[in-house]
Amino acid sequence: MTADSMVKTRWVYAFGAGAADGDASMKDLLGGKGANLAEMSSLGLPVPPGFTITTEACVHYYANARQYPANLKDQVSAGLATVEQQAGKTFGDPANPLLVSVRSGARASMPGMMDTVLNLGLNDKTVEGLAKLSGDRRFAFDSYRRFIQMYSAVVLGLDHHMFEEILDEHKERLDATVDTALTAEDWEAVVADYRDAVERDLGQPFPQDVHDQLWGAVGAVFASWMNDRAKFYRRMHDIPESWGTAVNVQSMVFGNMGETSATGVAFTRNPSTGENRLYGEYLINAQGEDVVAGIRTPQALTKIAREEMGERQLSMEEALPEVFVQFKEVVGRLETHYRDMQDIEFTVEKGRLYMLQTRNGKRTAKAALRIAVDLASEDLITRSEAVMRVDPGSLDQLLHPTIDPSSPRDVIATGLPASPGAATGKVVFTAEEAVKLGAAGEAVILVREETSPEDIRGMDAARGIVTARGGMTSHAAVVARGMGRPCVSGAGEIRIDGKAGEFHVRGRTIRAHDIVTIDGSTGEVLAGAVKMIEPELSGDFATLMTWADQVRRLKVRANAETALDARTARQFGAEGIGLCRTEHMFFDPDRIAAVREMILADDEAGRRLALAKILPMQRRDFVELFGIMEGLPVTIRLLDPPLHEFLPQMEEDVAAVAQATGLDAGKLLRRARELHEVNPMLGHRGCRLGVSYPEIYEMQVRAIVEAACEVAQGGRPAPILEIMHPLVAKGEEMKFLRLLTDRIARQVLTEKGVEIEYLVGAMVELPRAALRAGDLAEHAEFFSFGTNDLTQTAFGISRDDSGRFLNAYIEKGIFERDPFVSLDQEGVGELIRIAAERGRAVRPDVKLGICGEHGGDPASIAFCEDVGLDYVSCSAYRVPIARLAAAQAAIGEREKDR
Repeated sequence: MTADSMVKTRWVYAFGAGAADGDASMKDLLGGKGANLAEMSSLGLPVPPGFTITTEACVHYYANARQYPANLKDQVSAGLATVEQQAGKTFGDPANPLLVSVRSGARASMPGMMDTVLNLGLNDKTVEGLAKLSGDRRFAFDSYRRFIQMYSAVVLGLDHHMFEEILDEHKERLDATVDTALTAEDWEAVVADYRDAVERDLGQPFPQDVHDQLWGAVGAVFASWMNDRAKFYRRMHDIPESWGTAVNVQSMVFGNMGETSATGVAFTRNPSTGENRLYGEYLINAQGEDVVAGIRTPQALTKIAREEMGERQLSMEEALPEVFVQFKEVVGRLETHYRDMQDIEFTVEKGRLYMLQTRNGKRTAKAALRIAVDLASEDLITRSEAVMRVDPGSLDQLLHPTIDPSSPRDVIATGLPASPGAATGKVVFTAEEAVKLGAAGEAVILVREETSPEDIRGMDAARGIVTARGGMTSHAAVVARGMGRPCVSGAGEIRIDGKAGEFHVRGRTIRAHDIVTIDGSTGEVLAGAVKMIEPELSGDFATLMTWADQVRRLKVRANAETALDARTARQFGAEGIGLCRTEHMFFDPDRIAAVREMILADDEAGRRLALAKILPMQRRDFVELFGIMEGLPVTIRLLDPPLHEFLPQMEEDVAAVAQATGLDAGKLLRRARELHEVNPMLGHRGCRLGVSYPEIYEMQVRAIVEAACEVAQGGRPAPILEIMHPLVAKGEEMKFLRLLTDRIARQVLTEKGVEIEYLVGAMVELPRAALRAGDLAEHAEFFSFGTNDLTQTAFGISRDDSGRFLNAYIEKGIFERDPFVSLDQEGVGELIRIAAERGRAVRPDVKLGICGEHGGDPASIAFCEDVGLDYVSCSAYRVPIARLAAAQAAIGEREKDR
C-alpha cells in the first residue's frame, strides 16, 4: 500500500443514533461485532454510539512492525468527536466524562479469545465527575476499580490475581462475602491500594491521560490477535491469521448503577437443544464481566426458566418487567432480521435498554439441526439454506459418545484427535490382552507404540486406542475411524515400557489395568473414568439429511471390508463401498496360517496350493458383503501391503507362531528377513505383487466374481463389481492387470453361466499415475484416488511419522492444515485435476472417485465437487458428514454459477 493510498484509506467507521457508516455485509472489513453494531444502529435499535477501527488497520499494524497507519489517529479523533456529540459527553472532561469500552471483533466469532477493556476514560479526576453526574459515588469508584484491574491485566501486563488478592483482603476485613456489600468508601480504599500496587510493580503511576489509555487499549486488542489462545483457536477452527481483528470503541453504558440496572447474555433459542425459547441469564447491578467471571451467580431471564431451575432470585421478566417486554420484542426482531438464532449481549442502565452485540449463536450439533429444520418450517429460510446452516464436521457429536462438558478433566497426555468420540477402560498394551479382556466383558483402552494390521482384533475388542506414534492417517487412525472407535494417535510424550506393563508421561506412571478415558475429538488422554453423553440421532437429523440428498450431486460411499462396517455404512446412507481392503480379511486367525503358508512356499505350485485354501474364505467374505450392499457398487482393492507384514518379526513371536501353526520356525524367520525392505511403502507391494505373483490376484478375482455369481443365483441383486488394482504407475502395468482380471472373470462367468457387470480400474496414488492418466485410461474403466498415499508420495512425507513435525509447520504458517486431514488442493489437488482431465480425454466415461481419508473432509469434498468427481468414499461413521458436505458443495457451485 502506497503512502498516498494510505492517506485515502478509511480506517474508521461510525455507528449510533439510528445510523451507521457500515452494515452487516461488511464483516470482512468491520469484523462480526462491528458489522452487527452498525446493522443494529441502522435498524433503529438502542445501540450506544461508537466507531470501529477496521481489520485492515490490524493487518497494516502487523505488516509494518506494529506501527499504526499514518492517518489513523486523525480518523479516531474524528470518530471520538462524533461519539462525544451523540452521547453529550466529552472524553477526559473532569465534569462530564465520556467513558468507552474497547473490544475486539474478528470477522469469525472467537469468543473469549481476545481482549476487552471497559470503563476506559476514568482517572483520578473523571471518577469524581462521574460520581457527581450519577449521584452515586459507590458506582463511580466500583467502575474505577474495575477499570484499573482490567486495564492493568490487558494493557500493562500485570497479574490479575494481584488485584483479586487485594480485594479479598478488603472483603475479609469488612466481613463481606459479595462485592455489592462494599460501600463507596470501601471502593475508594480498594482503588487506592490498586494504584499503589500498579506503581510498585511498574515503577510508575497508573496512566491518567485518557488518550494514552485509549491507544494502549487499541494496541492491546491488536496484540491479542496473536496471543497463544487466539492462535490455538484459529488453528482449531481454520481461521486464517491474515484476517486480523477489528477494534470497537463504544460509549459505556452501565449495568452497575443500582437495582434498576442490569447486564446479561441471551440466546433467542436454546443453544444446547435448539428449543424455540429465550435462553440466557442476567445480573442486577453488575457489569458484563460479572456474568462470565462467576463471582456472582447469574439469574434466569424468564420466570419459567427460574421455576424450572428451582431458583428464588427473581428473573428479569419479574424484576424488570417493562424492560423485559421491550427486550423480548428486540431479540425477536433481530432473529427475524438475521434469520438465525442470535447470541445477544445487553445492558440496562437505570431502566433503559441498550444492545451491545448480536451475532449468530454458537450451538451444539443437535441444536443446529433443530434450529435449521425449524427455521425452514417457519419459512424464515429455504431448505437449501437450512442445509448450509449445519457444520458437517459437527455431526461427529451425534454419532459418537462424547465427554460431558461439565465433567472435570485430568489430562495426562495430548496427541492428535485421530478418531472422534470418547471411551473409558482399563489400559492394556497388547492386542491379545484386549481380545481376552474384551471377551470377558471388560472395557479396555489399547495403548501401543503404533498399531499394525496384526492388531486388528485387539483394536476391534478395545473401546478406544492410543498410539505414541503415527499421524491422522496412520494405520491406527484409519482403522479406528472405520470401526467407529475413538483414537488418539501420535501422543509422543507417552513412553511405553511393555515389559513392565506401564507407560510414563508428565511425571506420572500409568500401569496395566489402570482406568483412563480418551477423547478422540480433542486428542486428550485423561486419568480415571469421566462422565459421558451418549449419541442421539433425532428426527431433525433424518429430515435435514433428506434435504441434503435432494440437492447433492456427488455420490457417497463407505470404506468397508467387514459385515459390521457395511451394515453401519448402509444405516448412515452409504450408496456403495468405495474401498474394500482385502488384506484386512487375511488377518483373521482362521486364515492367517494359510496366508503364511503361501508366503513360505518355494514355488508357484506351492503358492497355488495355499491360495486354494484361502479362496473359499475370501469368497465367503464377499458373499456376505455383497448381500448387505444389495446391488450397489462395491470397489474391491486387491492385495496391497508388502508380504512381510503377514509374518512375525521378532524371534519370540516366530516361535509362538511356529508352535501354534506347525510351520517351521527357522523358515519363518528366514523368510521374514528375506522379505524385509528398507522402505516398504515404496517397495514390493500393490500391483507389483500381482505382476510378480499373478496367482495371488487370480485367486482374489475368482473369489470376487464367484461370490457375485452366488449372490445373483440366490435371487438377490448382484453388486456392481469394481475390481481395483493398487499402486499402478504405468499403462503397461494396467494392461497386464486388465488382461489378467478379464481372463479370470470370464472363466468364472462362463463356468457359472451368469452375466455380471464388472469394471476394472486403477487406484491412483502415485504422481506418475496422475500425470500419465491417459495411459492408464486405455485399460482402466475407473480411477479411485488414494489420497492418503498420493499425499505421501507428492510431499515425500511419511504419514505415520508426520505427527512429529507437522505441528511446527502449521504453527509457523507453512501449512494451514495437516495435508493428511484436508487435501492439499494446490499440489495434490492439481495432480487429481490433471488425472481427471487426461483420463477423460482418453475415456470420456471413466468413473472417478476418491477413497482416502479426505473423502470425509468437508473442504476436500468441496474440491471433489469442483473437479467433477463422481463419488467420495470415507469411513462408515463419516458418511453423514460427507453427505451433508457434498450437498453444501453442490449448493456452493450453483451459487458460483449465478
